[in-house]
Amino acid sequence: MTLHPQYIKDSAGKRMVILSETEYNALVESIQDAEDLNLFKNALTDDDGVRIPLEDAFTQIEVQRKVS
Repeated sequence: MTLHPQYIKDSAGKRMVILSETEYNALVESIQDAEDLNLFKNALTDDDGVRIPLEDAFTQIEVQRKVS
């Protein structure tokens, strides 16, 4: 990914970065992909082999939604 950042300063002199919307979206997607990969790797590492039926998983998710 190639970025073309532009830098500006606010009234206090703090530097900020400006990216095009396309570059920003690509950067966000890349970060999300890396987070997903990390979660997947952790899930593989923490896998205890216990499985539940899909229907039970959906039931648990719905219960959590109602509690939250």
